[in-house]
Amino acid sequence: MGDRRAHLSNLLTHVIDGSAVVVSAEYRLAPEHPDPAPVEDCYAGLVWTAKNAGELGIDPERLLITGISAGGGLAAGTALLARDRAFPGLSHQVLICPMLDDRFETHSSRMVDRGGVWGRHSNLYGWTSLLGERRGGPEVSQYAAPARAEDLSRLPRTYIDTGSAEGFRDEILIYAGRLSEAGVSVDFHMWGGVFHGFDMMAGHAAVSRASNATREEFIRRALDA
Repeated sequence: MGDRRAHLSNLLTHVIDGSAVVVSAEYRLAPEHPDPAPVEDCYAGLVWTAKNAGELGIDPERLLITGISAGGGLAAGTALLARDRAFPGLSHQVLICPMLDDRFETHSSRMVDRGGVWGRHSNLYGWTSLLGERRGGPEVSQYAAPARAEDLSRLPRTYIDTGSAEGFRDEILIYAGRLSEAGVSVDFHMWGGVFHGFDMMAGHAAVSRASNATREEFIRRALDA
């Protein structure tokens, strides 16, 4: 669900102050366009951006990729594609409560069923829309479900966050730890007591303001590096 204009407001401050150019990919949506269409669309957008960096006024040595939820999973998959295809180079990835694992093996993936913002039932629908009968089986690509990647080395510096009361919590925890073990510099944040998408749905809450400010500071430091 959604389109290329969704959730861009937090990035616009960097555009307004002249420190960033934002390119948002209109990737095709499942189930009408299942894997690998969404991640390949995102990668195509990244390649176009890199090849047109001069015209866009972008520093090609400072390419950041970001996404939220399913978009966070696609951002992680796109970063893996860019690494494995050796173009373009990414300096940072910002993964906001990313959707990483189709296998439902963790405690948190099963702890919320039909209640909440994105419970087990919704997650099952989402992954099945993307992968069809392959969901949970051995034929799923690491680019579709980045938690399946065996090698997480040579990935860009990473910001990754989650709420403690959301279904993606454990797969995000594991992914952050494996990135760090692989030598990737990781800024990981788990916000206590909050649900999937809390910072957008309850932006006035103190924890949401803290989360958004922490993420924005990371992006600002990345742009100023």
